[in-house]
Amino acid sequence: MNRIDLFPFSTTIENDSLTIAGQNLASLAHRYLTPLYLYDRSTLDISAQTYADALSTNYPAPAHITYAGKAFLCTAIAQWTREHNLFVDCSGEGEIAIAVAGGVPRERILVHGVNKSDADLKAAFQHAGIIVVDNLNELHRILELFPISHSPYPALWLRLLPGVTVSTHHTHTQTGHHESKFGMTREEILEAAEFCKQKNLPLKGIHFHQGSNFRDPEPLIPAIEMALDLAKEIGCAGDWRFCPGGGWGVAYHEDELPQPSIESYVRGIAEAVIEGCQTRGLELPHLHLEPGRSLVARAGVAVYRVGAAKRRGDKVWVLVDGGLADNPRYAMYGARYSCLTVSSPGGERSGNVSIAGPYCESGDIILEDLPMPPIQVGALLAVPMSGAYQLSMSSNYNGARKPAVLWLEAGQARLIQWRETVDKLLKQDAGRS
Repeated sequence: MNRIDLFPFSTTIENDSLTIAGQNLASLAHRYLTPLYLYDRSTLDISAQTYADALSTNYPAPAHITYAGKAFLCTAIAQWTREHNLFVDCSGEGEIAIAVAGGVPRERILVHGVNKSDADLKAAFQHAGIIVVDNLNELHRILELFPISHSPYPALWLRLLPGVTVSTHHTHTQTGHHESKFGMTREEILEAAEFCKQKNLPLKGIHFHQGSNFRDPEPLIPAIEMALDLAKEIGCAGDWRFCPGGGWGVAYHEDELPQPSIESYVRGIAEAVIEGCQTRGLELPHLHLEPGRSLVARAGVAVYRVGAAKRRGDKVWVLVDGGLADNPRYAMYGARYSCLTVSSPGGERSGNVSIAGPYCESGDIILEDLPMPPIQVGALLAVPMSGAYQLSMSSNYNGARKPAVLWLEAGQARLIQWRETVDKLLKQDAGRS
């Protein structure tokens, strides 16, 4: 498959150089320095519209898209979700604050978390319309902190642990198996529902999530069946909500192309929910899907500059100015990536190279053994599929400063996150005299 198919939809090659949304990547790197992250608005729009179209075609009741903030959230992304009428999934006080700063309305902020602090819950009650309750202790704490007389009271969903996994590339991205830290068992869900009934708490939905970056929706079916059984047992009716999570996969490497079909994923879920509700005599719920990666990954590109090259036996290392600190996914999951040179991206690929960063860790690797043309010191490399779970998991390891982020739209480049400075790092240091 063609490697450029991993890049944003607006990517072209002009004057033998990579261009996104009409912006020359070499010029952007010269102006904003590297490492540099780029987000293409048109790719985000197409992804959101693909989900919206699939839901409207396949599901006859109200259906909603919830953007998973953990994939990457900043005020510009929050503003974009508002323009598409998306919900935003926030994990804690910090992400809630970003969503609010981006103008996301209360009724579209949904709060997750396996161990929400009091501060998280207070922020949720102040700003959110939905809280997904992860455990019984959290449910009791909610009532202790906020008596039912509190107004407005967010709708409560219960998170089910279905005990069914999906196939992902690493066990750390599986969340639905019996030993997972997430959610409640069937018995705990029944106890939580009874508590809500006794205390008159606004129980409005059921949620589960089985894993991230999977391609086969078939394992979702038994989990949907289990969740609908519970919905009937606890008396879900009327304006109730059902969310079978998200995690639909994307291709990170040309070997994984074509991109998994969003339409087939949505259709499979919709058919299972419709049939399951008809079988049980349940009213169709509002269906919520939580795509993060499959909305935003392809929109993002990371640009690095080569500083050195080394040959070690049969292995050629190309060393760039970013890696583990802005993208820990290789170190955490062994994630695969691809890349192109910004200049002459169509050059003949004469040998395999491995690309690594400047940090003091053997796991500071971006990709391994990728066919590439000869790469010179000073060259720029563009790594596609960099929009999800990279910047959101970035760090200051080795004193690294987080990169600048640009929003590309209609031939314009807009800075949406400043490059972090040494002064900012030092301002956080409470030990300074």
